[in-house]
Amino acid sequence: MPAKRQLLAFDLGAESGRAMLGQFDGARLELNEVHRFANGPVQVFEHLYWDPLRLFAEMQQALVLCAGRGGIDALGVDTWGVDFALLGKGDVLLENPRNYRDPRTEGMLAAAFALVPREEIFARTGVQFMQINSLYQLLAMRLQDSPVLGAARSFLMMADLFNFFFTGEKACEFSNATTTQCYDPREGRWSTELLEKLGLPTALLPRIVPPGTRLGSLLPALAESTGVGPVPVIAPATHDTGSAVAAIPTTTRDYAYISSGTWSLMGAELDGPLVNAAALAHNFTNEGGVGHTFRFLKNIMGLWLVQECRRTWERQGRVFSYSELTAKASQAPAFAALIDPDHESFLAPGDMPARIRVFCQQSGQTPPADEGGMIRVVLESLALRYRQVLEGLEQILGRRLECIHAVGGGIQNQLLCQFTADATDRPLVAGPLEATAIGNLMVLAMGLGEVSSLAQAREVVSRSFAPRQYQPQAGGAWDQAYERFKTLRLSP
Repeated sequence: MPAKRQLLAFDLGAESGRAMLGQFDGARLELNEVHRFANGPVQVFEHLYWDPLRLFAEMQQALVLCAGRGGIDALGVDTWGVDFALLGKGDVLLENPRNYRDPRTEGMLAAAFALVPREEIFARTGVQFMQINSLYQLLAMRLQDSPVLGAARSFLMMADLFNFFFTGEKACEFSNATTTQCYDPREGRWSTELLEKLGLPTALLPRIVPPGTRLGSLLPALAESTGVGPVPVIAPATHDTGSAVAAIPTTTRDYAYISSGTWSLMGAELDGPLVNAAALAHNFTNEGGVGHTFRFLKNIMGLWLVQECRRTWERQGRVFSYSELTAKASQAPAFAALIDPDHESFLAPGDMPARIRVFCQQSGQTPPADEGGMIRVVLESLALRYRQVLEGLEQILGRRLECIHAVGGGIQNQLLCQFTADATDRPLVAGPLEATAIGNLMVLAMGLGEVSSLAQAREVVSRSFAPRQYQPQAGGAWDQAYERFKTLRLSP
């Protein structure tokens, strides 16, 4: 093989997209950012949409830049989960895909349970109940008599849509299929019986392929216009958390992980799905991973709360960097107030500081008085939520998880990392920072036959990127705060 393989990961998140170029020599991976571009919902009337054509134009620009750097040997796309596009006759994109925070899914959990019992939905899918799930987006379309759903011929998750634009091939990668709550993890197929009970179409669902599948080559027009040629397009774990977990530098399963970003996803890696009464009671989810693994986890609101606070203050003329806000939080009083990070009032975009103040008032607490106090409330509450989720996880698994691996952009917040170690009384290993892109790239290497297994991929990650260690420094204050935290009206 060449001295180094040049692999391109497109990593699209809710705030931004990046094209990350990896150089892999068989033993180590080097990472360079080629192109970064903004992402975010576009509001039209009361609805929130994604703009996939603009994103695809940015991805094409990244390919042009890669052509100037010697070309690439393969590319892969990962995105957030649950959102999807619908194509009509002639593969026409019927409308801009909706953002998962769009209000159309309000009340859809109750509507679904009126048709199919909650217990049956979980038994068939093993997925955490959240109104943002693809299942409830589709149900909202049916109950609102959407003409788009009636005209749909193909269903593609967001990463699948971009792969279709690149190759002309329609398929749904396993890890992203499992986020929809339309997939049966024990049967290994779409849960057509559940969809039919809810009155949802099933003929539009594509084939499901595992991570590492070569989907095809870049279409001739794109190969020529970008200058990179007919390079292979390989599906990584197209759900960004699936790619991030694949990059955790560990040789054991005796750990919990947090993929930290706009959302925090906390769980453990298992050999198969865990669908039982305890998982249902704790509202955990089973999502697919690399190498036939399952990510048994819970979705937590994450740093979305900080991001929305910052955006609100920016609109008011008070502009702060994330590091400035964290510095202010470090100087604010400890445990002045606590919130439930997963409270439904925090899901939609808007004035997050005002919503936090309302939550504090309604729970008999004094709201924080300034920006530092507000951010400290969020970070301490997130750390306590991690402790609560960890307790539930260990109870379900029947064993203690000795450490926490944290990956993703959220590990740049060192205060949150230390709070997490303190709140959970576990050592926290933070890194790699760019875990999603790294996991994407390592699965591309697996697809090319340069890496033989997930274990070998993690060995490469361990050699290539040094993590940071946080040791718990907790005292009784965190235990006392946790007792207060548990008295709040917490999400299941």
